[in-house]
Amino acid sequence: MPPHSLGSGTISFGLVSIPVRLYTAASSANVAFNQLHAPCGSRIKQQTFCPKCNKTVERAELTRGYEFAKEQYVRVADEELKALEGEASKIIDIAEFVPLEQVDPIYFEKTYYLGPDKGGEKPYRLLSDAMEKAGQVALAKYVMRGKESLVLIRAAQSGLMLHTMYFADEVRDFGEIDKGDTAKIREGELDLALQLINGLAGETFSPARYTDEYRHRVLEMINKKVEGQEITIAEPAAPRAQVIDLMEALKESLAKRGLSAEDAAAKKPPAKTGAAPAAKAKAAAVPKKAQAGRK
Repeated sequence: MPPHSLGSGTISFGLVSIPVRLYTAASSANVAFNQLHAPCGSRIKQQTFCPKCNKTVERAELTRGYEFAKEQYVRVADEELKALEGEASKIIDIAEFVPLEQVDPIYFEKTYYLGPDKGGEKPYRLLSDAMEKAGQVALAKYVMRGKESLVLIRAAQSGLMLHTMYFADEVRDFGEIDKGDTAKIREGELDLALQLINGLAGETFSPARYTDEYRHRVLEMINKKVEGQEITIAEPAAPRAQVIDLMEALKESLAKRGLSAEDAAAKKPPAKTGAAPAAKAKAAAVPKKAQAGRK
């Protein structure tokens, strides 16, 4: 089944305009459940209830409210919000090009594929090839569903991807988090930790090696229930012992991998590439709605 386009737009930089179409790049495969009334098995319906009036409220009676102080709200009408939305535009106006490794993956939100729209094949191909050769990504503003978004466009897999991003004031300050700065690292612990990392190091990122085992177990259980099979609950796994001696824990970790400290030290970590693999890995994921398949 061919992918369904979410809409169209135009990438603009300088005097170049490239008509493109937007496609969903990924979706969550989580198992979704409905809520049922246990005695009869019927699916329940959600109702909006007003505790002050002690009655169920119809949708037509609802309005928005922003809590500016405890239990104090200012009302905002849908028409007022509509008037403040970004100007309806399909232009993805590139502001600048930067190296991908300069973009912290924490800013990535969602990922979309961009494909050329009718008549845009040549400029699309030209921009993709040029960005790939230059090793640069593009930062732009784009109005999506009335909301102005910061987006990043990058060349990948012989095409262009668009990532919506968080604005700087939406990312929390990591400085507020305790990072264990007062901990004292014993002599040799860092060397053993590096040896363990080297022992587990791979040459490339291979996402196909990792699967959601919990989701598979849930679907297997559901299929058995559909077939009328009896379900046996497995005993819970024994809890891991608390780490008392970090040095011994590191040595034991190496031993479980069949590596001695010397073997791990001799194994060289993979060579670094020009692009930031962490950024690529983060940018590839776009989960939202929980369901047992694609949207």
